This record gives sequence, structure tokens and C-alpha cells, in this order.
Amino acid sequence: MQIAMALLGAIPVLTGIISMFGLSDPLYTSAGIPSNALLDSNLRFFAGVWLGLGLALYWIIPSIEKQTLLFRVLWGMIFLGGIGRLASMLFLAIPPLPFVGFTILEIVGAPFFIWWQARLNATGKALD
Repeated sequence: MQIAMALLGAIPVLTGIISMFGLSDPLYTSAGIPSNALLDSNLRFFAGVWLGLGLALYWIIPSIEKQTLLFRVLWGMIFLGGIGRLASMLFLAIPPLPFVGFTILEIVGAPFFIWWQARLNATGKALD
């Protein structure tokens, strides 16, 4: 579980850093989104939150077996982010394919990780 968390934790850390560029993030510049101070400010804010979430995932790795509440809160936040992406798909449009994959990971993966950690704690093998 620690290895999986370390690998997956890289996603919010790296994308959080890149997204701190706001509308100058290569993803948004390639989409041709016009300059907008409100959108840029919100993107940078949520990038900071996303980066903080990724850093928190790394912070709990050494004692993951003792961090059940924080582990569940972090993965619950990821799940809620996936619900937000799903709402965007339903109310606006389907995003590029990688973002559909992220949505699936967030909605299916988050409950799976919570289940996995609970199962490992029940068997006393949280570090396996």
C-alpha cells in the first residue's frame, strides 16, 4: 500500500505544481482559453489545495497503518473531486480521454483504497 500511495501521490504533487501556473499551465494554453483573472485565480487556488493534498498523502505513508482517519479524509476528498468531474461531464461535455480516466480513478479508486486500508488494518498487515 505504501508503494501504491507513493506512486499515486505523485499525481497531485506534480499536477498541483504545474497547475499553480493558472491559465499559463500548458494544458490550458493548448486549449486556447482566453485570459480571465477570476478563472486564473481559482485555478491557482485549487492547484494549491491539490498540491497540499498530495503532500499530505506523502506525509502519512510512513505511518499509514496509524493514519486511518486522515487516510479516509484524503481519499474522500479525491472521491468528491471525481464527483465534481462527473457533474461537469453530465452538465457540460465529456473532457479529453485522460480526464475520463482520472474520474474513474477518483470515483472507483478512492473507495477501493479506503477498503484496502481497512482490510489491511483488520489483518494487521498495513505495510504489506
